[in-house]
Amino acid sequence: MPLIINRQSQVEQVEDTWTLCLDAEAALPAGDVIIPLKRMLADANGEISSHAGRVAPLVEPADDTLTIKDLVGTLPLVAVHFPVFTDGRGFTHARILRERFGYQGEIRAVGDVTRDRLQYMARCGFDAFLIAEDRFKAEHLEALSEIGVDYQGGAYDPRPLFRRWAQ
Repeated sequence: MPLIINRQSQVEQVEDTWTLCLDAEAALPAGDVIIPLKRMLADANGEISSHAGRVAPLVEPADDTLTIKDLVGTLPLVAVHFPVFTDGRGFTHARILRERFGYQGEIRAVGDVTRDRLQYMARCGFDAFLIAEDRFKAEHLEALSEIGVDYQGGAYDPRPLFRRWAQ
């Protein structure tokens, strides 16, 4: 699947080095893996702590973002799942991670990620987007720069437009 990275106004398509492992019972594959947050928090047998690669959580819409508050400084990535277009709770997860917890790592949108929501996702704090192969088009790379001026504040600059103009 194509992975789009948006950092410092530079949008590019990159090779994804992470494996999404949704099966709660399966052994972790080698390398960097993204696993459900509940599996990460319930690591009773120490499988995750002994894993050779990096491990990142997949936050589901119903998960409580507060459960990873103490871990944000150690997480290389947080993936947020959008199971369907109509479920927008992932936007809130990203804003909480960036604004309340000060998370500086990668926040990746996975699942039903569509072109028309990419810019809004970026304003909420997402900086990586995993898009299904059958939906991806080169124009996705342009979606993040279509709107040049935002009236309201976002995750990276909370000031509304009138405050930005005043300064």
